Amino acid sequence: QVQLVESGGGSVQAGGSLRLSCAASGDTDSSDCMGWFRQAPGKEREGVASTLRDSRTTYADSVKGRFTISKDNAKNTLYLQMNSLKPEDTAMYYCAYKRGSCWGTYCSGGYCGAKRSEYNYWGQGAQVTVSS
Repeated sequence: QVQLVESGGGSVQAGGSLRLSCAASGDTDSSDCMGWFRQAPGKEREGVASTLRDSRTTYADSVKGRFTISKDNAKNTLYLQMNSLKPEDTAMYYCAYKRGSCWGTYCSGGYCGAKRSEYNYWGQGAQVTVSS
């Protein structure tokens, strides 16, 4: 079992920044995949970012150039630095963990990698609210 605990959500004005953290514990392996998804009210959960093989990353088109995913293997913690936030970024953000690589052939909205159903564990979510 893997436990994921997110932190760092909150409310900011448009143009502001937040950093989400996701601490993984339990039966983890640093070579396993971790990624970020988000779900806005009335919408499906969508891929935001994950790290592919060879340290390459994938991002949804809507966040490219503004969000940065990173991972501290020593701390078993995944981060999502979010800059230049927009009201449309308002959503519940979820950290997810998948056994094995993040690589996959699924693509949606610019995010290309493992699809939502392939992730084995999910965090409880962190609310991000951006006001105009």
